[in-house]
Formats: sequence, structure tokens, C-alpha cells
Amino acid sequence: MAEENLAAKAHAKILNAWAMYDWANSAFATVVLTALLPVYYQSVAGAGLRPGLATAYWGYTNSAALLVAALLGPLLGALADLRGTKKRYLAGFAALGISGTGLLVFAGQGQWLLASLFFILGNVGFATANVFYDALLPHIATRDELDRVSARGFALGYLGGGLLLAACAAALYFAAPERVPAVMRLCFLAVAAWWAVFAIPLLRHVPEAPATATAAERARPPLRVAFNRMGGTFNEVRKYRQVLLFLVALWLYTDAIGTITKMAVIVGAEIGIGQTALVGTILAIQFVAAPFSLGFGRLAEKVGPKRAILLGLVVYAGVTVGALFMRTSLHFFLLGMAIATAQGGTQAMTRSLGARLVPKQKTGEFFGFVSVLLKFAGILGPALFGIVGQLTGSGQAGFALVLVYLLLGMGLLTKVNEGEAIQLAQAEEARLAAQ
Repeated sequence: MAEENLAAKAHAKILNAWAMYDWANSAFATVVLTALLPVYYQSVAGAGLRPGLATAYWGYTNSAALLVAALLGPLLGALADLRGTKKRYLAGFAALGISGTGLLVFAGQGQWLLASLFFILGNVGFATANVFYDALLPHIATRDELDRVSARGFALGYLGGGLLLAACAAALYFAAPERVPAVMRLCFLAVAAWWAVFAIPLLRHVPEAPATATAAERARPPLRVAFNRMGGTFNEVRKYRQVLLFLVALWLYTDAIGTITKMAVIVGAEIGIGQTALVGTILAIQFVAAPFSLGFGRLAEKVGPKRAILLGLVVYAGVTVGALFMRTSLHFFLLGMAIATAQGGTQAMTRSLGARLVPKQKTGEFFGFVSVLLKFAGILGPALFGIVGQLTGSGQAGFALVLVYLLLGMGLLTKVNEGEAIQLAQAEEARLAAQ
């Protein structure tokens, strides 16, 4: 009995350490990506650009970052599976993201190109590290734990990001107007420090996933084996209709969600909503979203992750329609609160559903492959948003494209038979384990 209790405590410690990385890196997603850098880019780094151009350049910057991450994800995911280096690669790309975020302190008035460069470094590190973070989950959690642990990570992420954003918002509120840009740059530095410190529990306590290379593969050049595995993963995805349907649906609705996240604040700034209202709304989202993320985890245990995702997407569709008619800070706040009810839960259940659909031995390859789809989706969404903004003179019109993506993604997701896909994944897991 004592040994069982010790084992249970050790297992819980590993799960909690894994979830704490969401607390760590969500500071980047909340403070840099969503709340402060879009405002800083619009009003400080992009000062002097003609109306609408800063919004367009911000969209292009996001697309460039995701393109680099998309090119890196699949190859490194396959190498991580082969070598058993998921955690090591996570640490390396987290270090890149932390460095890029810290360097934003040097991007001053009118230096939009420098701000873009440092943000690209930060976002490439953030996005690529997440490939290996997600891929570690099936190795430490049982299938019955996936929904709950994934939701816990997102809940901690919202709380952690929210606490640091609250501190930044307080510093900005009490800063003299002429000091606001400098305080914002110090907030970027604080994000880098937060990310570095709170990544330590994962690096210390979460075990590395085992290597999956066979004896024959260990005798061949690793890059060649990795490329062969990438091709094999692509062929396997094509064979499994349910997984393919899920991936296409994921590509569409994740692009829509990501575009809303990346572009909402800068569009709000463009139509004249003040910095206090923008940052205050993002801050409120963090604390409202945390309990709803946990609630989605419990809901998924009863109705399944697919239905929970669909519920979240219905909320997002309503938000997107409302965003087309947004005019005031009250509109922005109400739409933000609606997003808070669905954002974390939708993302958490997507992560747990994806982890169910593939054998544990191939999570690095799968999440690397998924990262390509999502990064190219992320490239397309902000880029089209930017093009619409340049053509119409209003970035707000881009939300019409987002609505189309959401509806198409929802339609395809309803056709996914998750039970069939999970059975195939379990059969392949057993086959690989027997080799």
C-alpha cells in the first residue's frame, strides 16, 4: 500500500510538472502575442506608418514566424521520436523563445522591422517547443487522464498568464504617459524571465520519452531515417480516413481561432478602443477562461472531446459575427467574455483528442505533422486578414473570412468517427510494442 501511494504521488508530481509549462509559456501567449505587443506594434514600433499598414505588417509577421515553425516541426518531431529527445528539443526551443522575447526590449519608436524580427524568434521558439510539449503528454498520462490533464494545463496557463498580465497592466496604469512604451518593453523582459523560471519543473521532473529507433534504424543516418518516417507518417494519415478528416477540420477551425487571437487586439486599437479597455479585457479573459477550461475537461468525460470542441466552436462563430459589428470598448469586452467560455476548453480538448488518435510511439511525428498543418493554417489566416485590411482599409472586415473557416471546420468535425480512429490507434500501438 505504501509503495502504491508513493507511486501515485510520483505520478501526480509528473503530471503537475508537465501542466506547469502551460503556466510558464502562456505568459508569452497572453502578454506578448495577444495583449501588449499588438498595441505596442501599432502605436510605437509602427509609428509613422500609414493607417492600416501596421495591422497588415503584424499579420505578415505572424505568418512569417509560423512558416519557419512549420518547416522545422515535422523533421524535428521525427528525430525526437527516433532519439528520445522530445524534452531536450522542448528545452532548446523554449530557450530560443525566451531569448527572442527578451530582445523585444530593444525595439523602440518606429522600429517595426526590429520588433518583427525579435517577435519571429520568440514565436518560432514558442510554437516549436509546443510540438514537443504536446507530444510528451501521451507518455505521462493514461488515456483516461488525457482530457483532465490537458484541461488542467490550459487552466494553469490562463491563471499564470493572467497574473503576469495583471502585474503589467498595473505598471502601465500607474506609469506616466511618456513612460508607457518603456514600461511595455520591461513587460516583455518580465515575460522572458517568467517563462524561464516556470519551465524548470517540467525540465526537472518530467521523464524523457523513450527512443523508438529500431536496431536497423540506429545503424543508418538519423536524418535519412527521419525523412523516411515523415513520409511514412504522411502515408499512414492518408490511409486513416477519420484521422485525415480530423486533421482537415483542425486545420480550418484552428486557423480561425488563431487568427482571432492574433488580430483582435490590433483591430480593436485600429478602430479606436483604448489601451486600458483592450488590456483589461484580455486580463479578464484569463481568469474567466481558467474555470471554463476545467469545466470542458469534465464535460468531455461525459460527452466526449469531439462534442465539447463543437460546443466551443459554436461560441466562436457567434463571436466572429459580433466582431464584424464591433464599435465600442463594451462590445470588445462582451465578445472577449464569450471567448473566455470556450477558448481554453476548445484547445484543451483538441490536444487530448489528437493524443488519442495516434499510438504513443509516434506522438512526435504526429504532432510534428500536425504542426505543419496548423502553422500553414496560421500563415494563411493572418496573411489573408492583412490583405483584406489593405484592400478595404479596415482590418475588421477580415472576420468574415474567419467565420467561413469556422463553419467549414465544424462541418468536417461532425463527420469524424472518433471511436473508429481510437481503435485503429490502439491496434497500431500494440503492433509497434510487439516489434
